[in-house]
Amino acid sequence: MTDRTAAVTRTTAETDIEVTLDVDGDGDSTIDTGIGFFDHMLDSFSTHGLFDLTVQCDGDLDIDDHHTVEDVAITLGEAFTEALDDKRGIRRFADRKVPLDEAVASVVVDISGRPYFEFDGEFSQASVGGMTSHMAKHFCRSLSMNAGLTLHCGVDGENAHHEIEALFKSLARSLDDATRIDERRSDVASTKGEL
Repeated sequence: MTDRTAAVTRTTAETDIEVTLDVDGDGDSTIDTGIGFFDHMLDSFSTHGLFDLTVQCDGDLDIDDHHTVEDVAITLGEAFTEALDDKRGIRRFADRKVPLDEAVASVVVDISGRPYFEFDGEFSQASVGGMTSHMAKHFCRSLSMNAGLTLHCGVDGENAHHEIEALFKSLARSLDDATRIDERRSDVASTKGEL
């Protein structure tokens, strides 16, 4: 199997981002976005998806967290697209439901090349540790659009920290499952012959 790795940079007037990704990693991460809670979520994503991930972001946090979270998701989505290349042999579909105390999150993913996003639920508090809670939903949407994922997510709970963390863990576990190579498959998982 070839290395499924990527290195992607994104520079705009709002952010300067470098992301490296190894889909077949050990869950090692080095994250610095300037938003402590977001760093924690990306570290959790790396750990539970077993993705080796580095994220360095210098964003316009003097304005708010929107550009940083969105642009990291865009760059990470592009990294997944690059690392998975033609998607030959991947399982493609996966779903995971992950609890964290009273909260539970679910993610259903299809690495289809056809971006689509649905989200069910509300976060219980407006922000957590410098990150606006609704930006967790926006992160998933931006990742979906830039990695070519059909992504259905949901959260339920009473504590936004738990809801968001369960969401990132569920996203990680489902992407880990969907990107796994099925040794029985030598082509792509599509009757069209491509994804």
